[in-house]
Amino acid sequence: MASSASLMSSSLPPSALEILPNIMAAIGRTPMVRINNIDKKAHLQCEILAKCEYFNASGSSKDRIAKRMVEDAEAVGRIKPGDTLIEPTSGNTGIGLALVAAMKGYRCIITLPEKMSLEKVNILKALGAEIIRTPTEAAWDSPESHIGIAKRLQAELPNAHILDQYANPSNPLAHYDGTAEEILDQCDGKVDMVVVGVGTGGTISGIAKKLKEKCPDVIIVGVDPEGSILAQPESLNDKNRLRPYKVEGIGYDFIPDVLDRNLVDKWEKTNDQESFIMSRRLIREEGLLCGGSSGAAMAAAVRAASTLKSGQRCVVILSDSTRNYMTKFLNDAWMYENKYVENSVHTRENYSKYRKDTGTWWSEQRVSVLKLPHPSTVPPHLSCAAAIETMEHHGYDQLPVVNEHGIVQGVVTIGNLLSMLSSGRVRRTDPVEAVTFGNFSRVTHESSLADLATIFDKDYFAIVASTDGLIAGLATRIDLLNYITSAHK
Repeated sequence: MASSASLMSSSLPPSALEILPNIMAAIGRTPMVRINNIDKKAHLQCEILAKCEYFNASGSSKDRIAKRMVEDAEAVGRIKPGDTLIEPTSGNTGIGLALVAAMKGYRCIITLPEKMSLEKVNILKALGAEIIRTPTEAAWDSPESHIGIAKRLQAELPNAHILDQYANPSNPLAHYDGTAEEILDQCDGKVDMVVVGVGTGGTISGIAKKLKEKCPDVIIVGVDPEGSILAQPESLNDKNRLRPYKVEGIGYDFIPDVLDRNLVDKWEKTNDQESFIMSRRLIREEGLLCGGSSGAAMAAAVRAASTLKSGQRCVVILSDSTRNYMTKFLNDAWMYENKYVENSVHTRENYSKYRKDTGTWWSEQRVSVLKLPHPSTVPPHLSCAAAIETMEHHGYDQLPVVNEHGIVQGVVTIGNLLSMLSSGRVRRTDPVEAVTFGNFSRVTHESSLADLATIFDKDYFAIVASTDGLIAGLATRIDLLNYITSAHK
């Protein structure tokens, strides 16, 4: 009889039995997992399989292109260890590139939008990368964007290179030679539909090109978030066109060179709420610890695969893991604050009740009891220098930015001003709209202090606004603390 140790070893996949020369050898050969619950609840007839790309070395499909871009550039003598690699990215490509750079001896500078999660930033720093944050609202072709900053650094620094995932043919080739071949091997050459979230477009273009060569009838479905303009026909992009969205890693406000939309048979648009809820369902119902863009892909797949029949097969690419989003969609309070929360976690009433049932006498009081003064504000065209003077004069750490109609456009903070000025991304004479945070927490005078306290679990302040969007106050943690300590039950 075989020993328990030999039985355990024989059940492992061949790749798990090897001693790898370094962590880069752990890139690729990711598992394909059958979906067993979500498909049944959606009454799908076909088989749904998930390609779990978060099993790559640094946790995402972008490891594949980082390794391929560096090795291809080395092969032609374009780069050599000791050079500086610069990459504008939504985070995952930067993490993959930072890992490869650390292994091969390159300096790595990553420029990424401020909306990207703090987890990604911390991982990049741990891998030795230098980080430059850029405004999320900046247009892709503006000097202030993550792409514009990267180009400026390349021009200024010696032996600096942008491998440029948006235009580098090594991006789709990594998936043509790698990901697609794995899909064919794992599915024994039988694939009827593949659903892929689209960012740079390298993943979908590489996979689609290879699969259409081997499986001519395969249907390639591209997933594009509302706010992005990648989908076709163009009319699909009309809803919330170029509006900010919170799902990371997919969608753009321009068409990357490596994206071959002619290879895409069908586009599905997704919104933040369905994406994050589906990600949580994949975790809870399938045990797949994937990120927000994976939720978008699966939500799109459920719709697209409804046309498939019994015996057909749909493969969904799950691009990255939960690791990057611990403080975002995995957090109940974050889901509640962003109004994405599903009934199985907290309704608004249940969440407020949870706060109120903690025994705090002030929880049911309204924000109006704080008696907040009308705040000092600044117009968007005011210079950064003038905004700093206003903050110094009043002793404020943040100021609402209000347009000529009295509508709040965002908030400028002393911390963001310091970061932007010290890094050279803005000058003292630039308008404050260049450093304004457009995403901020908002309450009304009728909101409960329990709601405000929930916001203060994460944020330092909240805008108090009227129902028509006009500013009525600025609440801070100290305002709530002063009320709690000075008022009586």
